[in-house]
Amino acid sequence: MAGRVRRWRQRNDELTDLPDHALVGVVRIPEAQMSPLRAISKRLVIALLALFAAVIVVYLERDGYRDTQGSRLSFLDCLYYSTVSLSTTGYGDITPVTPEARLVNVLVITPLRILFLIVLVGTTLAVLTERSRQAYKIQHWRKKVRHHTVVVGFGTKGKTAVSALVADGATPTEIVVVDSNPGVLEAAAARGLVTVRGDATRSDVLRLAGAHHAQAIIIAANRDDTAVLATLTARELNPTAKIVASVRESENTHLIRQSGADSVVVSSETAGRLLGLATITPTVVEVIEDLLTPDTGLAIAERPVEHSELGASPSHLKDMVLGVLRDNELHPIDDGTIDALEDGDRLLYVRKGHGEQ
Repeated sequence: MAGRVRRWRQRNDELTDLPDHALVGVVRIPEAQMSPLRAISKRLVIALLALFAAVIVVYLERDGYRDTQGSRLSFLDCLYYSTVSLSTTGYGDITPVTPEARLVNVLVITPLRILFLIVLVGTTLAVLTERSRQAYKIQHWRKKVRHHTVVVGFGTKGKTAVSALVADGATPTEIVVVDSNPGVLEAAAARGLVTVRGDATRSDVLRLAGAHHAQAIIIAANRDDTAVLATLTARELNPTAKIVASVRESENTHLIRQSGADSVVVSSETAGRLLGLATITPTVVEVIEDLLTPDTGLAIAERPVEHSELGASPSHLKDMVLGVLRDNELHPIDDGTIDALEDGDRLLYVRKGHGEQ
């Protein structure tokens, strides 16, 4: 593993050295989306308005046009001339002959023709505009992104982790999802999340996600070996970030902790415990699920000790305290060493969910 890390370090960060327009498709910044039907309808309305304006202008100046048949232009003739003129077909059977009509063609009909053509090729222009806008947004995002959360893997665990973050008040644009599956990233982008496509075990991919400036990194990979390597890479990029990782098997817990994870969740054992509890006391499982859902019912939260609480016992506070965090060590409520709260302590307590407040 150490040898592989050294090889990673020796690689150039190819992607981070690329211009921003080359990163479009690798990094995606979400934005408000318009339905295809609405976009087409909007362009059609613009095209019809341009055509209608041209018809009115030509009709008002119809005496300045000559028809090959020698007759005065009717409204239908004006509609016909405007249509073939804006579409650049130009059969030449109706032409402006007076200076006023030609001036109107230069100042009005020609700009309308350009607008009409832009609408006709709007799909191509929309793609180019989207790429340019994404490149600008990526450049702007890379400059300002700080103290965000990176989520590696957007499977069941990753989606649930993101839902918990958002329910607890996190802004979706402050969450960056890293995954190699384009379909998965589409689902993440639809939820308003920033996405990065690539292998999270590579330092250049995590750099694109801003992992070196992240406040927290969640490792929710489907494989334990991937989780260990991604954790190792993330810790190497960011020595101070809070890294929370999930593994399937408890035997890999020490590996991922050695790789730099601050907290480890063993998914298989946790699920097994809940299954066991459900057979004996099903309501306990419901309470635990409630505590793990920040936006409804009750929720587990953390806060600093207030000045008025200094010297008090955590068991005598108005909040239901579950434990005290002192010097980065969690003490249970019945620990005699925390009978009196001190400045700098943090309380792990039960609060009402956001939906209940």
